[in-house]
Amino acid sequence: MQRSDLIALIGLLAFALFPAIAWAGDSLWAVDLGSRMLIYGLAALALNLILGYGGLVSFGHAAFVGAGAYIVAILSFHSFMGGSFLGLPGTGSGFLAFPLAMLVAGGLALAIGALSLKTSGLYFIMITLAFAQMIYYLFISLPDYGGEDGLSLWERSDFGPLDIGNDILFFYLCLLLVLGFTLLKRRLIGSRFGWTLMGLRDNPRRMAALGTPGFRYQLAAFALSGAVAGLAGALLANQTEFVSPSFLSWHLSGELLVIVILGGIGTLYGPIAGAVAFLLLEFLLKEVTEHWQLFLGPILILVVLYARRGLWGLVEGRNGR
Repeated sequence: MQRSDLIALIGLLAFALFPAIAWAGDSLWAVDLGSRMLIYGLAALALNLILGYGGLVSFGHAAFVGAGAYIVAILSFHSFMGGSFLGLPGTGSGFLAFPLAMLVAGGLALAIGALSLKTSGLYFIMITLAFAQMIYYLFISLPDYGGEDGLSLWERSDFGPLDIGNDILFFYLCLLLVLGFTLLKRRLIGSRFGWTLMGLRDNPRRMAALGTPGFRYQLAAFALSGAVAGLAGALLANQTEFVSPSFLSWHLSGELLVIVILGGIGTLYGPIAGAVAFLLLEFLLKEVTEHWQLFLGPILILVVLYARRGLWGLVEGRNGR
């Protein structure tokens, strides 16, 4: 077992014991913070698939997170208020709402990716941002679903015998999904698909000369990344029991990019470490001052200057790659 895998296993055990530790310390409120770390970690893992391994800097991933969140909230809304959404009746079932959230977010990513991948570099960044802002303003203009004020969930999604209204069970659902996608991503990166994606990142001209259909590989990765970001959005809607256009804003896209950079671009476990560090710093600094970003900024600059591969790069050491 490699050093990074051993440390990741220790981190997994720490997360598995987290609710028990919080209960022992009479701090069960911390379970909610742990769930948020896992959700942001899942969204950052999805972004890192195209950013770290595909070299595609998307500044609009909040669009997919927000789309997943709104699908869950809108279906829940119609489940209690009646009516339908695009001809579909409302439902509070997580078994239906979560896959649909992934399907819609993945479809949205497929459409945006098909147009955005016609560009590259700075133009790619700007066009993904533009699409995300278009979707942001679309939801602001929907008064039936709360407009700028957002939409509250009547209750968390129904997963049959698993009552995710219980914060501890919801935490373990988040942990299970993060673990599942991490294992899938590890398999994907080691496959021909992953090597091709990294080849397109490092030398697209050579890959084109070899006859590799780069557009298809990058589009498939972009759509998968969007679908998983939608799953993170579905979890986020349940964690907050509320959705608003802020879930679609460029601020969230920026936070996800910062989390990936902080944790380590192109590392398997880095986005999770980045989410834990970012949200923990945010929580601790907010206890000190409301101007917590003033202190977070210099910390991020130090990480970029002295840990080029992020926090997880420090864990892996020189032989990490």
